[in-house]
Amino acid sequence: MRTIYTLVKRELRAYFHSPIAYAIIFMFLLISGYFFFAGMNTYSLASFEISKMAQRMGPQELTIAGFVIAPLLGNMSVVMLLMAPLLTMRLFSEEKKTGSIELLFTWPVTDFQMAMGKYLASLMVVAIMLALTLPYAGFIWLHTTPPWSSILAGYLGLLLLAASFLSLGIFCSTLTENQIISAVLTFGALLIFWIMGWTSAGNTDWFSQLIIYLSILEHFQNPSKGVLDTRDVVYYISFIGFFLFLTLRSLEADKIGG
Repeated sequence: MRTIYTLVKRELRAYFHSPIAYAIIFMFLLISGYFFFAGMNTYSLASFEISKMAQRMGPQELTIAGFVIAPLLGNMSVVMLLMAPLLTMRLFSEEKKTGSIELLFTWPVTDFQMAMGKYLASLMVVAIMLALTLPYAGFIWLHTTPPWSSILAGYLGLLLLAASFLSLGIFCSTLTENQIISAVLTFGALLIFWIMGWTSAGNTDWFSQLIIYLSILEHFQNPSKGVLDTRDVVYYISFIGFFLFLTLRSLEADKIGG
């Protein structure tokens, strides 16, 4: 654990000693902040209209969880889809390009420790990004009672989604020494997992159901609505484990090839 902790610190220094992390966090907060305040503004207008309609038609249901939180989490997941390749593109590609990967292979560090150090560092950057959006809940608190259970489930689901993105990204980073190619491969692969369920929607045959199950977006539907289903958690953990396993196999191949 001490070795992984040391590697995590090394990677975090690399992130924050360059503009990469600051630029990614700034853009994430800027875009998600726009979606939040746009959603709150629309919610306020809708609440006013519904209050007038309620006088004629009776009570109308309008929840901040369904009208603000769910759309916000959905939009944040799309932004994360764009940001994750930028966070992972340099993790191994840069080591390969500079030749420092050969030095790392001579250290008393296992491939698992090396991969986990880099992976956990990128995950910590994502956790910081999400933590900086928590004041949104405080802003909601100023106007109404926040749906804490929906917010907690949504954020946990978003963290699992981002962790899945990063696991695929770190694997793609082991495949090439070019950071741009790494980012493009990651985004392309993530996009395939994102949209693969669209063509099978409405079909009930086993193959279509399998495709829908493999769709990473399909498993974010429940968390975005404030429901954290065990099946979705198992999917994300399996996704992360699979691509970290591929990362280790790719590092082994590099070591043998080197």
